Amino acid sequence: MNIIKRGALAVALILAVASTASAQFRFGVRAGIQTNALHFNESTFDSDNRAGFTGGVMAEFTAPIIGVGVDLGVMYTHRTAEYESSNTPENTIKRDYIEIPLNLKWRISIPVVNNIIRPYIFTGPSFAFLTSKKAVEAAFKNRSCDVAWNVGAGVELFKHLQVGAGYGFGLTKAFEATGVVGNGDYSGIIDSRTRCWTITAAYLF
Repeated sequence: MNIIKRGALAVALILAVASTASAQFRFGVRAGIQTNALHFNESTFDSDNRAGFTGGVMAEFTAPIIGVGVDLGVMYTHRTAEYESSNTPENTIKRDYIEIPLNLKWRISIPVVNNIIRPYIFTGPSFAFLTSKKAVEAAFKNRSCDVAWNVGAGVELFKHLQVGAGYGFGLTKAFEATGVVGNGDYSGIIDSRTRCWTITAAYLF
């Protein structure tokens, strides 16, 4: 509940910036790659980074003088993770989401070269809603919603092309054990949060 309240407050602050009367509005398309891993709360399990991808549409609202605004996206995201333990062989988990990232973005003004290159930094929450099946196997399942907090940076080229990289810290459980795993019953004990790097390119109209 505390996570949801903090996320709601962050969204409210971000939208407050977007409500600036003179804000500039742009929309576009975004696509990229993602490497992610499941971070378990038990040392019994281990997970390696695995590649996935993301793609969708985005909108950007920016206050023209200070360069601060909001970056909102609706993305299809595919994540793949592998986990193993002393009791289980290597297993692959594939998850598909509709992800909604909502970031506060600061486009940093550099005189003379603004029309060619302009760096930016961003941070904010993302809400990923599971579209693939919950059950992974008899003893595991994915959670319906995965909430993360993103931080990152990038550059805007020629006022239209944006290339950025960010890191997402999982705030909620993305994956949990619901029964017997190997020789032990981990119901309600084992859970995991997603950590991921994402590199994207976007074209704004």
